[in-house]
Amino acid sequence: EGYYAKADKANAPFILLIHDWDGLTDYEKKRADMLATEGYNVLAADMFGTGIRPTELADKKRLTSELYKNRSKMRRILTAALNTGQAQGNNVREGVTMGYCFGGGVALELARSGFEQKAFVPFHGGLETPTGQSYSNTKGEILVFHGSADEAVPFEDFAALNKTLEAAKVPHEMITYSGAVHAFTDFNNKDRYDARADERSWNRYLNFLENTYK
Repeated sequence: EGYYAKADKANAPFILLIHDWDGLTDYEKKRADMLATEGYNVLAADMFGTGIRPTELADKKRLTSELYKNRSKMRRILTAALNTGQAQGNNVREGVTMGYCFGGGVALELARSGFEQKAFVPFHGGLETPTGQSYSNTKGEILVFHGSADEAVPFEDFAALNKTLEAAKVPHEMITYSGAVHAFTDFNNKDRYDARADERSWNRYLNFLENTYK
């Protein structure tokens, strides 16, 4: 059960937003609303299913692990979300897919699938390339926001992705923020939220979108 935030203008560009391992919560809905006020139609997709909003760590790990192990299912859900966005009158192949944490890894899964979009944007997302996959068919830019102090996604993964994208000749921009830990944009998590990194990454993202669709 996704959440759709519509811009107050005709022919607004489309953004697909993927949640973290908490499932689709008020956090993603707030981000979708923020983007809608900037002039974008945003579908915050639901990767887990209606009413499935895990609160226990074990459930979060189980739900994300199931999708990590079943990449074809992950892609089918993404396809369904994109079809839903298309049904709302959006040109999803001219859109952008973004995601937070788990959702960032999902955004990169779509990039590797070869689905054509303007860009794929993980915020503190999983950056490791699964065995047997590559970016050889990627059709769109990659924009990565990463915390230098991220303990869940090591900097080695960041560096490896940089080398992989360069070798595949995929246009990319990768930014790190000193002192920022995993989930640094989550303003509901006082222990992890980094206002400086959040503000800078959000402003860069808005600037990127503006330049993409000008």
